[in-house]
Amino acid sequence: MEAESVKRGTQDSPNRPMSRLYPKGLNGRMIRLQRQTLADVETLPGLQQALQNAIQLEHATLPTYLYAFWSLDGDKNPEISGLIHPIVRQEMSHFGLAGNILNAIGGHPLINDPSFVPSYPGPLPGGVESGLIVPLAPFSIDLVGNVFMVIEEPEDPLAFAAADGLTIGEFYAAIKEQIQQRGASIFTGNPDLQVTSGFPPVTAVTDVDSAVAAIDTIVEQGEGTSQSPDASSGDLAHYYRFGEVFHGKELIPNPSPPPAFAYAGDPIPFDPTGVLPVVTNPTSSLYPQGSPAQQANDAFNATYTTLLGDLHSAFNGTPDDLNAAVGDMFTLQDQAAALMAIELGDGTNAGPTFEFRET
Repeated sequence: MEAESVKRGTQDSPNRPMSRLYPKGLNGRMIRLQRQTLADVETLPGLQQALQNAIQLEHATLPTYLYAFWSLDGDKNPEISGLIHPIVRQEMSHFGLAGNILNAIGGHPLINDPSFVPSYPGPLPGGVESGLIVPLAPFSIDLVGNVFMVIEEPEDPLAFAAADGLTIGEFYAAIKEQIQQRGASIFTGNPDLQVTSGFPPVTAVTDVDSAVAAIDTIVEQGEGTSQSPDASSGDLAHYYRFGEVFHGKELIPNPSPPPAFAYAGDPIPFDPTGVLPVVTNPTSSLYPQGSPAQQANDAFNATYTTLLGDLHSAFNGTPDDLNAAVGDMFTLQDQAAALMAIELGDGTNAGPTFEFRET
């Protein structure tokens, strides 16, 4: 039994190691970050800025994942919904872990600022200009294969040693290396700024070991370990969960390796009728002034801005505000459902624009 390749109807090479179950980024692309994201990382201010970049990057994946997730009818596509929801929660925890590391080394996350919010469609923060363009789009198998799996794809040093830019794994590896080299002396942050409740599991960061463990969690939950598609916790990493959605089958140990794993388990069906026909890459100008869609989108963006403000406050001295942020997240979900139910009269429904609102 051979693992399915990325293109349906073909087969992967039986010699291909598990970590290369797919060609680069499914469509020849792997997300790469500009080297400026690590500018002056050998200095403490540069390391702090790199972690601010990490927080912004982790946040930027959430709107595109959430937009697709919210467009799914969970009753018609329960398996897919059940695979994506934990990914969203873990991305939120990655955001929190990066924030805790920055606080631990004396930095202060900046979250409640227009510059923190990416524009869609567009590259992820720090992305190389010719790299991946991330949309706000309804769920589709193509979106999973050509965007989500590109975001989460593991490193392959042999394949990208001469390529331009950094993978996300390389980006975090450089941060980890600097933390290990600089040692305990940089951990001057106030322990009271650590946020550990209200998120999916987020641990406090107080020293080199806990910072390294946090970075390893972020990378492994997205990419898996170098030997397994699982993170060290035993849960399937994001890249391979999305792979299950893309191939429509569970990833299981291959009974006749190589490769060690194959998308040959229980079916993961996709019902296209279980996706709302929400507009791709909505903008505020799309919705006529005073229309139900405009009013609902404005309400969503107001809550989104409040959420960013509450997160900023939680990571900058008022950890209890994380409880308010969690409430904001539930409100956003309800507002998104109401907005996505509004028909625009051209066969599409409205969708949230995820825009920062100045107050």
